[in-house]
Amino acid sequence: MHFNHYLISRLRILLLLLVSTVVVRAQDLTVRGTVTDENGAALTGVSVTLKSTTSGVITDINGNFSLSAKSGNVLVFSMIGYVTTERTVNAAQTVINVQLESTDTQLTEVVVVGYGTQRKEAVTGSVASISGDKVREIPVPNISQALQGRLAGVEMSQTSTRPGATMQIRVRGTRSLSADNNPLIVLDGIPFPGSLADLNPNDIKSIDVLKDASATAIYGSRGANGVILVTTEKGTRGAKPRVNYNAYQGVQEIFAKYPMMDGPTFNKFRKYAGIYSNAIDEDENANTDWQDELFRKGFVSDHNVSVTGGTASGSYNFGAGYHFNQSVIPTQNYTRYSLRASVDQKIGEAFRVGFNTNSNFNLSKGNQVGVGGILRASPLAVIRNPDGTLKRTVKTGIDEYYVLTREVVENLGDEWISQSRGYASYNSMFGEVSIPWVEGLKYRTNLGLDFIQTNGGSFTGKGVNNVNPTTPSSASISNSQTYHWTVENILSYDKNFGQKHTINAVALYSAEQSRYNRSAMGARDIPASAFQFYNLGQATGEITVNPGDQDYQQWGLLSAMGRVMYSYDDKYMISATLRSDGSSRLAKGHKWHTYPAISVGWNIANESFMSSVPTLNALKLRAGYGQTSNQAIAPYATLGRLSTRPYNFGDDEYAVGYYVSQLPNSSLGWEYSETVNIGVDFGLWKNRLSGTVEYYVTNTKDILLGLGLPATSGVGSYTANIGQTQNKGLEISLNGRIIDNMNGWTWDAGINWYTNRNRLTALASGQTRDEGNSWFVGYNINAIYDYKKIGLWQEGDPYLQILEPGGNVGMIKVEYTGDYNADGTPTRRIGPEDRQIFNVDPNWLGGFNTRVGYKGFDLSVVGTFRNGGLLLSNLHGPAGYMNLLTGRNGNLDIDYWTPENTGAKYPKPGGLISGDNAKYASTLAYFDGSYMKIRTISLGYDFNEKLLKNKSTRLRMYVTVQNPLVAFSSFHKESGLDPEPNSYGDENNATGGFNRRLLAVSANTPSTKSYVIGLNLSF
Repeated sequence: MHFNHYLISRLRILLLLLVSTVVVRAQDLTVRGTVTDENGAALTGVSVTLKSTTSGVITDINGNFSLSAKSGNVLVFSMIGYVTTERTVNAAQTVINVQLESTDTQLTEVVVVGYGTQRKEAVTGSVASISGDKVREIPVPNISQALQGRLAGVEMSQTSTRPGATMQIRVRGTRSLSADNNPLIVLDGIPFPGSLADLNPNDIKSIDVLKDASATAIYGSRGANGVILVTTEKGTRGAKPRVNYNAYQGVQEIFAKYPMMDGPTFNKFRKYAGIYSNAIDEDENANTDWQDELFRKGFVSDHNVSVTGGTASGSYNFGAGYHFNQSVIPTQNYTRYSLRASVDQKIGEAFRVGFNTNSNFNLSKGNQVGVGGILRASPLAVIRNPDGTLKRTVKTGIDEYYVLTREVVENLGDEWISQSRGYASYNSMFGEVSIPWVEGLKYRTNLGLDFIQTNGGSFTGKGVNNVNPTTPSSASISNSQTYHWTVENILSYDKNFGQKHTINAVALYSAEQSRYNRSAMGARDIPASAFQFYNLGQATGEITVNPGDQDYQQWGLLSAMGRVMYSYDDKYMISATLRSDGSSRLAKGHKWHTYPAISVGWNIANESFMSSVPTLNALKLRAGYGQTSNQAIAPYATLGRLSTRPYNFGDDEYAVGYYVSQLPNSSLGWEYSETVNIGVDFGLWKNRLSGTVEYYVTNTKDILLGLGLPATSGVGSYTANIGQTQNKGLEISLNGRIIDNMNGWTWDAGINWYTNRNRLTALASGQTRDEGNSWFVGYNINAIYDYKKIGLWQEGDPYLQILEPGGNVGMIKVEYTGDYNADGTPTRRIGPEDRQIFNVDPNWLGGFNTRVGYKGFDLSVVGTFRNGGLLLSNLHGPAGYMNLLTGRNGNLDIDYWTPENTGAKYPKPGGLISGDNAKYASTLAYFDGSYMKIRTISLGYDFNEKLLKNKSTRLRMYVTVQNPLVAFSSFHKESGLDPEPNSYGDENNATGGFNRRLLAVSANTPSTKSYVIGLNLSF
């Protein structure tokens, strides 16, 4: 009996265990399925996770997944570029197939708005966005080049055509007269002290530009000129490792040679001018093309590789890049190496940490080789000896030129070098904690640590690039370092209430500091060429340390900010920001400034009364007001400045004196701007056509400006808050899908058009004009003050000797603005009072893009355009010495006046001279600024369409032509040149030039046309 009782008890236990196992097994379900896109194509790499956990899997190359779950669990399907979808598990259905909807629409995409993101549908400020894929459609090393003409209200202007050059960026015009007008760049949430040229386009995920004060106020004084938010590529949590390789190679040729006279034309021109005759090294039968002698073919090479992926609780992205551009000028080239890493790791349920690092090393060489000298050289020069060897110099007219050819430059080697080496490392780290007992509340700390170093060196051997073969050798060096750090403490709260109320609140306290120092020195008579610029202390000649080339600056900024964004039922939105900044740059008692911003939005399309308008699926009205400020002046402008001056009291007695060069200003405060912005966003036919229309007015007050003082004061200037400016404009952006997968065809197109009216509304002490700086109340900041050319004086004109005593027929005729006598004759001669004010900025400008796809093929075109304003050409004006009209130098090939050609545009050669140029020669530098330019034409093929069956491998190849075509440009029609500026106004000239704030076409490295072949591979 005892045994039977024991056996029965053990059987009961065994049965209980079996039942328990069955129950547990019944609770654990194996869920399988397939994830596809809207067209039914399998999606690889979709994250499938159990909601509120870190458990999950990734879909395979066929879009399949399998994982264990319990009945009632919620599966979350997510992938970048697609709407996140949830499905609930139940025992009756263990196969779950999901079709993800693309987020590739204008109004449902997520945009970065500063310290957070928003659906574009909920944005109330003015934000322009572009994806990294769109940026990479133009294979260039500089992101700003790829953005030209792509974003309404954002103007990217070329400042140089040398490889590796940066660009000028203006968001909604120029606000300040002398303070910085560049926008703030924010890289992965941290203010960025570098330039867009420091970033590799292949690392970019998206770029968002905050344009109005209601959007930029969150960045305070740093955002006074707009904010460019750069988000780099990150890994995907739970994704398998993926390798991406992007590369392109190409050749470059000159877009157009500078339009100089050839030998026969110049010979005729010089004889007609009758001032100069041929010199010893000239022959009237010669025809030397100096440009052919110097220029060469250029080439470009770019390679980038990255590895991205993730774990169940983190993600990573590592990348490296290499770019090389050989210029069309010998020895001139640019090399850049870049490294990038990003890690984002979740620790448990509450903590998250990560870091981003971007480092680059760049090397620019050969920028000492200019083109102005060869352009000014006579084409009648005989540059070779009878035996075919090159002469060292040639005498032409009254000048002597060093013979500069491709052969000469390349053979000089280390005897003539110029290098600029830059290293920069931009690093950010963050730690974030989700407060467990308050849902949606997070605290985050950001730390940014940046270092920038630039080392420059140049060496010119004895007699090199100089007509005197005994000219001593010379060398110079320069070094600069920037140390920059930022600490941000952010408390954020993001919560939905009752399915209709959404609130997002952010509080910030931050500190930022930057330290910069620069040193430079030069020396003569380097004892041996092998020293180059590496040991100037060994020089046997003078060693110069110019005080003006040394610099040290340190500044700091403390900030506190609060922002609240609220949305009700996706219909009514409001955002309010309050920020206070304290700057070390400004005077005691004036260091702090607080400014508000508010914006509202109304999604009209979400109202019930709009349900009867099915074609209109999106319509939003936005309005905003905000104030931002600017403290971007020299850190010590509030203090007085002493400068040194050496004195010589005899052969061996020297002393250094000090004098006041800048007065202090104990009242120097903030320059600030107030902006009103009104916008409309719309979408038609399920966003087949979408767009934005915006109007804004920005008034800038208390402008920071160096005010000149009379000579009797003994001091040049002091910095004060004086003057006011205004910018107002209209922006229109349209994007449309014209053909949507019709028999394999797709066609997308976009256009943006914008105008900005800029004017100076006040100067100091009630002044209405500052002629020295070309600033005039009521006119554009970027103005020219000069005579207006209305033609050429012709034979028989009765007023020639009245208006231009001693003038000649065929000289430039400018407009007379004075009074007339009763008989109709002018009351005076032409003088300075006849100068007029001209606006340099365009009437309107913009860009366009279009893409046509057929099965695996795609053809895309990107272009820009502008209307009105002035194009400034130092080539044609007096500063370039390329249009002297005397026959002294080589001359532009122009249509000049003769008795047989009285309808010419340019004056008679050898006419009335002012200095070295024709009288009023400055008027020849102005052209209509209108043009349309095709920037790229690209043809590509996606091998995954037909040839590659392995969906985990992606391969696309393309060919691109860059800068192929210019139309509607009077400057291009006359000269054949690219109408985009290639220099600051005072650069690359023989003398003078325009104000530096203006851009011009000058004697710089020629613009190029590129032919590129590239590939994009990922696996």
